[in-house]
This record gives sequence, C-alpha cells and structure tokens, in this order.
Amino acid sequence: MIKRLLRRYRVQLTLRLVGIAATVGAAAWLVGVAGWVPAALVGLVAVAQGWALVRTTERTPRDLLRFLEALRYDDLSLQVSAHGRGPMFEAIAESFAEVTEAFRQLRTEREEQAQFLQTVVRHVGVALVAFRADGEVVLFNIAAKRLLGLPRLRAVGGIAPVSPRLAEVLPALRSGEQALVRVERGDHTLDLAVRATQFSLAGEPHTLVSLQDIRSELEEKEMEAWQQLTRVLTHEIVNSVAPIASLASTANRLLHSEDAPPLDDAREALQTIERRSQGLIHFVESYRSLTKIPKPSFALFPAADLFANVGTLLRTSLAEQGIALAVEVEPPTLEVAADEELVEQVLINLLLNAMQALEGRPGARIALRARLGDEGRPVIEVCDNGPGILPEVRERVFVPFFTTKPGGSGIGLSLSRQIMRLHGGTLSVRSDPGAETVFALRF
Repeated sequence: MIKRLLRRYRVQLTLRLVGIAATVGAAAWLVGVAGWVPAALVGLVAVAQGWALVRTTERTPRDLLRFLEALRYDDLSLQVSAHGRGPMFEAIAESFAEVTEAFRQLRTEREEQAQFLQTVVRHVGVALVAFRADGEVVLFNIAAKRLLGLPRLRAVGGIAPVSPRLAEVLPALRSGEQALVRVERGDHTLDLAVRATQFSLAGEPHTLVSLQDIRSELEEKEMEAWQQLTRVLTHEIVNSVAPIASLASTANRLLHSEDAPPLDDAREALQTIERRSQGLIHFVESYRSLTKIPKPSFALFPAADLFANVGTLLRTSLAEQGIALAVEVEPPTLEVAADEELVEQVLINLLLNAMQALEGRPGARIALRARLGDEGRPVIEVCDNGPGILPEVRERVFVPFFTTKPGGSGIGLSLSRQIMRLHGGTLSVRSDPGAETVFALRF
C-alpha cells in the first residue's frame, strides 16, 4: 500500500516538474519568436507552477509539525485535511487522524483508570495520607478524615492540633519505616501503626503514609497475656500454698495437742513449710527478673572473642559430660553490634540447655556457628545432636515458666528472647527430633 502510494506520488511530482520545465522552455522559445512580452507571460505561468509545487510539498512537514506540537501539549482536537491533494496526502491525513484517535482513546482510558484508582483510594478502609517533600498534602482519604476527625488537611503540620507527636513523625519517616503513635482523641485513645513508602510523581518526591488503629489488637494480646500470666501464677501459687496450709494445720494440731506433742513431726512440718515458702519466694523473684532486663549497651565486638569467652566458662562442664564443642566463624573477622554481656548470657543459657539435653547421650556434640545471614546481618547458631524438640512443643518453649525439664524454671528461653528483642533481633528454633536442634540469634 505504502509503496504504491509513494510510486504514484513520485510519478505526479515528476509530471509537475516536467510541466514546469516545458513551460520554461516555451518561454525561452517565445523570446526569439514573439518577443519578450509573451515570453514573460509564459514565464509567470512557470513561476506560478513552481510556487504551487513548493506550497504542496511544504504542507506535509507543516502538518507534521502541527501534529507533533499538538501531541506535545496534549491537544487532540487537531484535524488535518487533504481534500483534493492526491492519494498520498490523503493517506497521511488519514494516518494523522488514526494516531490522534488512538491517543484520544489512550487518554480516556488513563483518565478512567485514574478516576477508578482515586475512587478506590478515597473509599478504602485504610487511612491514607500522601504529601510532598514540603509537607503539602495531596491525598487525604475518607478513612483518614474519620480516623483523625479532620474534614480536610492541606499540610502535614495541620495534624498538630490532633496529635503533635504524629505531626512530627510523619515527615520524619523514610520509605519502609514504621512507627507506633498514641493519639488521644477526646474520650478515647488511638494506637496508630504508621507505615511509610516514598515514590516519585512527575519527578517530584512524595510520601504515602498508612494509618491503622491497632488498639483493639493490642488490648486483645494484652488480655491474653494477662490471662496466661494469671493461670500460671494461680496454678503455681495454689500448688505451693495448699501443702503449706495443710502442713501448718498439722503442726498447729500437734503443738496444741493435750498429750506431749511429737516435736520431731512438728519440726519436720515446719521445715517443709519453710522450704516450700522459700520455693514460692524464688518463683515470685523469677517473675520479677522478667521485667528487670537492662537496656543493651551496643558496641562492636568479634564473634570469635564471644565464642572464646563462653567456651572458657563452660570448658570444664563440657569435658565432664564428654561433650565435644565445635566453633565456626565465617568470615573469621565477623563482628556483631550488640551488648556483649547480654548476648553472652543468652549463649550460656542455650549451651546449658543443650548440655542438659545431651546428658548421657553417646557422641554428644555442640556447635557454635557465626555467619552472615541472607540480608547481610550476623546470625549466631547453637546446634546440638540431642533428642530434639517435638513440633507441638517447639514454640511453647519461649513461654515464661513452660519447661519440659524436671526442676526447670522455664524462664531462661523467655529471658533470652526478650534480650534479643531489645537488640532489635530475634531468637528462633528449628529441630529435627533425633538429629539436630538449632537455636538461631538473628541481629
């Protein structure tokens, strides 16, 4: 199609050039035959033909420039007419019209999508606020208006009357960061989980923040924690107080007996009361220890030095039980940013647990490993080839006072996990019963 049109256009242009050349030749011939006047008139015809050719030729680039300028300024009302200019120009004008229509449809679809997205964002149940780097708010959806009790918001600073703290936190958040902000609104309190992400719009940086009131979830978790704490305390205290009360009653009866009281029985009862009372006091002190973890003092230290200190402390106990200790640090210069004393306390606790699990087991071994995790952060692992932990027990080992060991306090792993949380890290366990158990400290 295009080749045929170009061929026809080439023939038409050639014929017009031949016509102009013929007119010029006729003008030259008339100079010697009929004089200058007829020749000049024919020459004017040749000039008119040439001018018409120039005008026809320049109309296409002119129309193209107009078309590109219209696209540049998103003006899709331009129409190019080629009526009477030949098939080639008519085809060009038709292509211009098709491209313009395609852009018009594309703009319509884009506007519809933008309108749809804007409607979804405004009516979604999550409170959303978007603002520029200078704090000017460009999005404040209905959920955010309801949550903060503001009919409109022009700048982030406008949140200050509701919560000065929230007005400070929003501009300070970077992409991917989150914060928890408590907001007092009249007679009720909001615990807002604030998450931020940054994006660029028209070359200008913007921040999109989501606000979600998680107070009910926090209260539910708090209630579950209190209920669990109450169950544990009630169970342990009743188990300790019941025999104490029984023995106290027995001792009282013996001492007030009309016959000579059997002092040995009374003494034994009082000794048992004292022992159980001391045990109850120790139990309560253990609960207090869960709330007295010192704030970590962060410093860089080599993982190899940490392992060396722990190995020195437990070398004798390991040798007495016949447990082999292997140490691996990769890379050897790996350093950890943490409180060395608190992390050492966690490792000692995990090693003692592993030693208890390996007691009397042939070929017992423990491995201390330090490496870089998938995100380039240090990971310390304590591995043993003991009997392992059953799946139904695995997560409960971190619950305060839960223990599977006779005489165990059940607070060691809970304290260790709290220490790791204070470091912004985690303590987790994976176990293949009968093969290997691994406790991992991720910083």
